Amino acid sequence: MTTTPTTRPPRQRPVNDFLELSRRVKAAGLTGRRYGWYVGRVLALTAAFAGAFALLLTLGRTPWQLAVAVLFGVLFTQAAFLGHDAAHQQVFNSSRRNERMSQIVANLVVGLSHGWWARKHGKHHADPNTIGKDGDISTGALVFNPEDAPGRTGVLGWITRRQGWLFFPMLTLEGLNLHYSAVRTVAGQRDLPGRGLEIALLAVRLIGFPALLVVVLGPGLAAGFLAIQLVVFGVYMGATFAPNHKGMPLISERDTVDFLRRQVLTSRNIRGGRLTTWAMGGLDHQIEHHLFPRMPSVNLRRARPLVREYCEEKGIPYSETGLIQAYGIVVRYLNRVGLGEADPFECPIVAKYRPY
Repeated sequence: MTTTPTTRPPRQRPVNDFLELSRRVKAAGLTGRRYGWYVGRVLALTAAFAGAFALLLTLGRTPWQLAVAVLFGVLFTQAAFLGHDAAHQQVFNSSRRNERMSQIVANLVVGLSHGWWARKHGKHHADPNTIGKDGDISTGALVFNPEDAPGRTGVLGWITRRQGWLFFPMLTLEGLNLHYSAVRTVAGQRDLPGRGLEIALLAVRLIGFPALLVVVLGPGLAAGFLAIQLVVFGVYMGATFAPNHKGMPLISERDTVDFLRRQVLTSRNIRGGRLTTWAMGGLDHQIEHHLFPRMPSVNLRRARPLVREYCEEKGIPYSETGLIQAYGIVVRYLNRVGLGEADPFECPIVAKYRPY
């Protein structure tokens, strides 16, 4: 992990640090809408889906359809990135239009519940890596808080002690888990806003798409197609989101950390060019995204030098690493947490984020 050299922060941190950074970013014109870019993105994604469906319907019952399944897995993930932008109010000035776009993309195209995602992701953005508040680090199949590891026994204990090595194999089930979470949410949460619409859109996606596969490919090939598509989708989604926060400091509910430092110190950027940005849906600039979640993702790259320079001025560590290095950090972190180590990651940021 690469961090900017820094000095110990003062006991009393200025409350207007983020306001000054926000002023600089707005002065650079980076917070305005980018309608043309989003129109182009939607058209490109629509054309790609049209091509994928054309291949599905014309290739016939051939093993080459399994390659088409890989293509669909990639496209569903790219659509999820677009829905993520809309959910963050990045596309339109109108909150209602952003909400509706996210509902359609998430439920009808990807097969996720927009309502479930918005609630879960909103809590994550408010308190990233905060124990007891951020659902992304809640103990489940994986353990992120070393205090939760020692009590796990049996099969779960065996998995936990090896969870770093098992992380990517476990992601092969993430696509299925995301669809399950969507169905469970719309079925069980009667107060979910737009529940009726979500149920209708999810039904079309989660029943209609597999039914189409069976009609076109037959049951056997359709099952193989769907399995590969789900594996690609799950691994792609998990491999995109995991490097952004896993292995970064955990914050206790008792800790008092201002907004700027909370967002920067718990996030990690991924170095790379425009291909990396496309592949990760702009989430390679995770620090900038967490500071300005409504900023169009295409502008995050331009905001990076402003944020990095400001963090240097304020002595705030700014973490950035390559993608492969980030995966290595995540695997080592999970392995050490799984063994119940009290200090699972000897990161220089840990000593910096706590109040003094």
